[in-house]
Amino acid sequence: MSDCVIQAIDLTKVYSMGIVEVHALRGVSFCINRGEVVSIMGPSGSGKSTLMNLLGCLDHPTSGEYILDGESVASLNDDQLASIRNRKVGFVFQSFNLLPRSTALANVELPLRYSGVSTNRIERARKALEAVGLADRVNHKPTELSGGQQQRVAIARALINDPAILMADEPTGNLDSKSGKEIMELILSLNKERGTTVIVVTHDPGIAAQTQRVIRLIDGKLEQPE
Repeated sequence: MSDCVIQAIDLTKVYSMGIVEVHALRGVSFCINRGEVVSIMGPSGSGKSTLMNLLGCLDHPTSGEYILDGESVASLNDDQLASIRNRKVGFVFQSFNLLPRSTALANVELPLRYSGVSTNRIERARKALEAVGLADRVNHKPTELSGGQQQRVAIARALINDPAILMADEPTGNLDSKSGKEIMELILSLNKERGTTVIVVTHDPGIAAQTQRVIRLIDGKLEQPE
């Protein structure tokens, strides 16, 4: 399975709420190949947000193994998870999550600062913004940008460290249909140009239809294909 950039093996996640245990994931196993574009779908309460948190190294599984880009990460401590997350995962959120008082350039540069990169940060951030079509907006703050432009800044920021995977959580959820279409086209074009593995968490069947494969969750388990 050398081509697997993501390998989930019997992942479970149990949350304790007082005396009640909530089984959010119940033994989930799959492989996502390098360069693949995959969507994760499921109704509310299906476990897709929990799965995204595990795949994005934001949380630990209760049991099972998770191998990200050749590294077993399920048993790492929080500091180690943060390090892996910063190097190997780029996040794009529905709400953009940009720093409101910082320029587009400063927002995109931020992960390089966290990674301890000391040279060429500005140049790399400019190139990342050029790659998403915002060369003329580098000094604009989020309030001076449209929703679609803000999401482009978020995508540039997510890709600045050349991560193994780009994880997009409802990336078009706060956008009008035209902007949403443009953002999906951008994500797919970046996948083709860079070979970045893309995981899109979505409720939208139209978005899922643009990906190469759909992982469906029902009650914390993978829905078996018909």
